[in-house]
Amino acid sequence: MKALQGVEGRVEWGDAESPICDVGQVRIRVAAAGLNRADLLQRAGLYAPPPGASDILGLECAGVISEVGAGSSWKVGDRVCTLLAGGGMAEEVVVDARHVLPAPETLSLLEAAALPEVYATAWLNLFQLAGLKPGEKVLLHAGASGVGSAAIQLCKAFGSPCWVSVGSAERLAYCDALGAQGGVIRGEDLQGLRDFGPFDVILDPVGGNYAALNLELLARDGRWVNIGLMGGRKAELDLALLLGKRVQLIGSTLRTRDDQFKADLLGDLGQHVWPLFDEGRLRPQLERSYAVQDAEVAFAELATNTVSGKLVLVIDDSLV
Repeated sequence: MKALQGVEGRVEWGDAESPICDVGQVRIRVAAAGLNRADLLQRAGLYAPPPGASDILGLECAGVISEVGAGSSWKVGDRVCTLLAGGGMAEEVVVDARHVLPAPETLSLLEAAALPEVYATAWLNLFQLAGLKPGEKVLLHAGASGVGSAAIQLCKAFGSPCWVSVGSAERLAYCDALGAQGGVIRGEDLQGLRDFGPFDVILDPVGGNYAALNLELLARDGRWVNIGLMGGRKAELDLALLLGKRVQLIGSTLRTRDDQFKADLLGDLGQHVWPLFDEGRLRPQLERSYAVQDAEVAFAELATNTVSGKLVLVIDDSLV
C-alpha cells in the first residue's frame, strides 16, 4: 500500500507494508485523513509514535470497512471514522474495532475525517477530566483551532458559555459565529480576558507563557487543563494563589492512552456526542482539503497557525 511518512523534516508518499487484520480489529479503506499539530511535530522528528503504534502519519481518518476480524460487530462496507495513535494517512489502516465510530449519516467521509481527534480531545478534557457542568464558564485558548472549534460547539450544545483567545479579528469572528461569547486577540489585549472571568475551566494548548495569567483568571475550585506547550514548557506560578483558589491543574495527552481508555472514550462520544451531528447541533469545521500528493502544502499551511478549523488530506477521491 501507499502511505505518508515523515522523512527528515518533510513528508513522503511512498510504499509501506500493509498491516495484518487480527482478532478484534477492522481494516479500513481510507477515504480521507485529518491533519493535526501532532503530525507536524512527528514530521519534524519531535513526537515519536507510542511503542507499538504505526510510524505512518495520521491520528484520525474516515473510510469504508474492507475486512472484519473475529469478534467485531462491524460489517464490510460500513462507513466509519476512527481515532488512531498513527497510520491514518495511508490507503488502508487496521485499528481496534472499539476505536471506530460510524460516520454520521448527514456527513461525507471527507467531513467525517475531521471529527475523531478534535472531538475526542475536547470531550475528554472538558467533560471527563475537568467535569464541566452546565452554566460553568470556559476559556479556550487557540479557540479557532480544530480542538477549539469542537470545544466551542460542545460548550454551546451542553450549556456552558465560553470565551476564546485567538490570533486575529477574523478568527475571533469565526469563533463568535460558532457560539463563543467573545474573546481577545493574543498580542493585542490578552489581559482583556479579565473582563470575562473568572472562569471555571480553562483548556490550554499554549502552556508556558500563559500559565500565570491562567491562574489569575480561574475561579475558586477552577480546573485548568493543559494539553500543549506551544508557548513553552516552563513557567513560574504563585502556588499560594493555586492553593487559595483550590485550583486543579491537569496535564493531559490522548495519543499515549491505552486501548481500553480509548475504547471507553469513543463509547462515550458515540453515546453523547455523535447523535448531535445528525441533529445538526454539531458540524465539522473543514476549512480546506488537499490531495495527499499535496501534503507538504497542507503541512505548511497548518504550520502558519492561521487555519480556522481543520485541514484534511484526500487519500481516495473515489470514496469522498
